[in-house]
Amino acid sequence: MDYEIPQSGIMGVIMRKKNNAKAYGYLFPALLSILIVTCLPIVYTIVISFTNYNMYHLSDFSFVGWENYLTVFSGSIRHVFFPVLGWTVCFAVISTLGSYATGLVLAILLNNPRMKESKIYRSVLIVPWALPSTIAILAWQGLLNEQYGGINNLLHAAGIAWNVPWLTDPFWARTGIIIVNIWLGFPYMMNVCLGGLQAISNDYYEAARIDGATKFQCFKSITLPMVTKLSVPLVISTFASNFNNFGNIFMITQGGPARVDNQFAGYTDILASTTYKMTTWSNRYELSATFSVLIFIIVGTFTLINMHMSGSFKEVD
Repeated sequence: MDYEIPQSGIMGVIMRKKNNAKAYGYLFPALLSILIVTCLPIVYTIVISFTNYNMYHLSDFSFVGWENYLTVFSGSIRHVFFPVLGWTVCFAVISTLGSYATGLVLAILLNNPRMKESKIYRSVLIVPWALPSTIAILAWQGLLNEQYGGINNLLHAAGIAWNVPWLTDPFWARTGIIIVNIWLGFPYMMNVCLGGLQAISNDYYEAARIDGATKFQCFKSITLPMVTKLSVPLVISTFASNFNNFGNIFMITQGGPARVDNQFAGYTDILASTTYKMTTWSNRYELSATFSVLIFIIVGTFTLINMHMSGSFKEVD
């Protein structure tokens, strides 16, 4: 016979408190880890952003209030922050939408029941996701080399004698970075879209065909809205990841090519890599902490707005 906890009375209150205390005991190691690994570094970064802590004031730093934020928005660092912010947003948006569009098209093709070898194609197309990202990115660095890279060699074989300056020209460097990011990101989006497509009932398409709808109308009115609704939360998280995609940028170009008028950021640097350079190359800890806080605010705001507009927070009865 199972013993039930009394719902009322003194004994019920005592038993509930005892069970709550036991639950907190189990949760304490995880809560302590979150406090040390996550909360304290965030608080420390916020505090540093309000001081003049840098290589010139390591032991005698002081509280300067909003001075660092004013320097970023209207002072000497504004010519660093705003161009890098613009490129970061473009990089994140184009990479996310490009990966999603590529993954959606491939998912629709692979979801065709008449394609008997679709499992083979899925196995091949998932390779960029299965490979360790570091190895894949370094391979792309070699492919994008202007002198002996595989892409330029392929263009030469096709009769194009021009060496595309993938790593030395600002436009082509940014284009190459986006191509790499889309190549690395489309397998994940393809699997997300495949899951969404398989969740759509065939009854919708049968009803649409009875009403005389074309394949494009079915895609526009049924496939795209339903897959998008299912995948929006994952697309938003991918956008946030691309916004802070430090690894791809730094391992391929290290932020280059360099800007003549900017010592902190190159043409392909995003806010995350600029923050890294401010910390490790220039020892401007106060500015890097300010950039980190601003990145958190920007990404959090974008995420909240997108999730609110997409209805991801709405509960379904």
